[in-house]
Amino acid sequence: MPLTAEAIEILKTITTATITTVLLKKGLRNVWMRGTKPLRPGQPRLVGPAFTLRFVPAREDLATPESWAKPISTRSAIEAMPPGCIAVVDAMGITDAGIFGDILCMRMAKRGIAALVTDGVVRDLEGVLGTGLPVWCNGAAAPPSVAGLTFVNWGEPIGCGGVAVFPDDVIVADQDGAVLIPRDKLETVLAEGPEQERMEAWIVDEVEKGAVLPGLYPMNAETKARYEASKKK
Repeated sequence: MPLTAEAIEILKTITTATITTVLLKKGLRNVWMRGTKPLRPGQPRLVGPAFTLRFVPAREDLATPESWAKPISTRSAIEAMPPGCIAVVDAMGITDAGIFGDILCMRMAKRGIAALVTDGVVRDLEGVLGTGLPVWCNGAAAPPSVAGLTFVNWGEPIGCGGVAVFPDDVIVADQDGAVLIPRDKLETVLAEGPEQERMEAWIVDEVEKGAVLPGLYPMNAETKARYEASKKK
């Protein structure tokens, strides 16, 4: 199913928590990328197709400042990113070498990249924040990527935060972190996600009114009947 502008707007109304619940019901438990925390509190929920990048452990003959000028480099990968994508970077959870700094993030922002998601960290924190590029990562570190990582490719399956991410998987990121939706599950999430949000909002309202949880969450038959009746009002 294509990720249309309409689909993106619908997904922006569905929390990552709800998405994980919907996918859990379909047998998918491992879709939340560990270590993907919003770099700036209050970043809006963002949606986009995954553009994948992969690092491996640093090897001294490959992970050098000179490697930044090679055809296979983070610089070339950024120029290959289509506007609106979310760059998802496999940094193997390494937190003592920043994969991107302010210059690379500024270029991504200028090219219209929706966001950067990684299980690693960034460097030049103040500068990265100044670019305006939304980032989900595991913190910041001063050393450059080559201090701990070797960049090897883009546009191939990766592991990010313990989750298998394939190019063009749908990424949704909010204050709870980043999750992926496989393309063949996109229609399901679009169909069931908004209803799950409505139902949980109704439950929250009932709790606020003083309702007890047994029979309410999860709903028993009587509660389901009240909920269905409320939708007709």
